[in-house]
Amino acid sequence: MGKDVIIACDFDSAEKTLAFLDRFKGRKPFVKIGMELFYSAGPQIVREIKARGHRIFLDLKLHDIPNTVKKAMAVLSSLDADIVNLHAGGTTAMMEAALEGLTRPDGSRPLLIAVTMLTSTDQTAMEKDLWIERPLQDVVMHYAENAKNAGLDGVVCSPLESPAVHERCGADFLTVTPGVRFADGAVGDQKRVTTPAKARELGSDYIVVGRPITGAGDPVAAYERCLAEFADR
Repeated sequence: MGKDVIIACDFDSAEKTLAFLDRFKGRKPFVKIGMELFYSAGPQIVREIKARGHRIFLDLKLHDIPNTVKKAMAVLSSLDADIVNLHAGGTTAMMEAALEGLTRPDGSRPLLIAVTMLTSTDQTAMEKDLWIERPLQDVVMHYAENAKNAGLDGVVCSPLESPAVHERCGADFLTVTPGVRFADGAVGDQKRVTTPAKARELGSDYIVVGRPITGAGDPVAAYERCLAEFADR
């Protein structure tokens, strides 16, 4: 897969989501389905968007005991998403179990990536709330290495961390990066952010962009701007 922009469809209903996608007039952007939409519309929204021809990043961030995650991944695998994820903080054993559950009898499976540290988390929050006193960059790298060693395909991380992840885990180890805003846009609740052009320069494989596209007056134009800045198309 080449570089691409993934639109975070963080809507609270299937109707709003499909109406939004209808605005693209035949274009089939890669979309992220997160907790809000999945909990509102259920598995059927994944099937419906997939049937329309979109690639899907199913962003549910599983984190539980290994056996529970294994069984849940087996269910999610049947939805035929292109990428699914979990929290790297759930341990190597959990990630290995997830990979086993996600793999279908014929050996095929979606890509599996791990969230290292949420882009809304900074060093202060990590130390105060999580009692993790190591430097944030070191924690992200350790989690990325754990994911690589567990057999996963990549991680969710900040674009700022992409170069180090690729250096540590290899050029083919995917970096899927939220925390992307236009240079003239609002940061919102994100802490570790950059622009689409800078994310490209830093080596992100995919950028996940929500409000700068979904909240724009012309979402299609905003999407095209992201593609031009990040994927050169």
